[in-house]
Amino acid sequence: MTIHLSAATGEIAETVLMPGDPLRAAWAAKRFLDDPQQTNHTRGMLGFTGRWRGERVTFQASGMGMASMAIYARELIVDYGARRLIRIGSAGSLQPGVGLRDLVLAQACTTLSLPSRSILREVTLAPCADFGLLSRAHRLASDRGLPVHTGNVFSSDLFYEERDDLRAIMQRHGVLAVEMEAAELYATAAREGAQALAILTVSDHLPSGAALSPEERETGFAAMVEIALETAFG
Repeated sequence: MTIHLSAATGEIAETVLMPGDPLRAAWAAKRFLDDPQQTNHTRGMLGFTGRWRGERVTFQASGMGMASMAIYARELIVDYGARRLIRIGSAGSLQPGVGLRDLVLAQACTTLSLPSRSILREVTLAPCADFGLLSRAHRLASDRGLPVHTGNVFSSDLFYEERDDLRAIMQRHGVLAVEMEAAELYATAAREGAQALAILTVSDHLPSGAALSPEERETGFAAMVEIALETAFG
């Protein structure tokens, strides 16, 4: 048991899928796992462990933002022995050609700041995905005929960003989408010797203002979770 996770020793699997939303963790565990057992309730940040095709898997919510991700990723790896962490979340597309429901695989992350900066000091780390997980996820999505994009994402500290120029800068530099957790997940995993990947479903298309309905989000997120599970045990 840690400060933020109430799981006992051995209750967390080596493979952890991390949605931001605790209720999405509960939904995914119920839909995809055999005999899911709740492993965390502290601060309402729900976690569940069960089996998928015989393999042990934990779904653990990370909350919103990189500071929250830093806490849960570190405790999962250092205190519970997690070896593969895959973020399964939503993102806002920054590019016209990255459409609603498309999958985005975060090969690398751009950010204005990083909670790990106090550890890194003067070093500017380039947070990037584990190549083995990244390449498997891309192959699986492509083989299924799913629209998938691999590249840079922007991990933002602010949901309600007020810089009018920021979106244009990201679009000009080919950044695919904006989200709020992947950069710190990658930095933490690199520091602690674990594998990490962020698989994102486009829920909002910022150039056009289009967005998925709640029903459409659930359908799209199911495909993302399936790709994440197959990637973890590929």
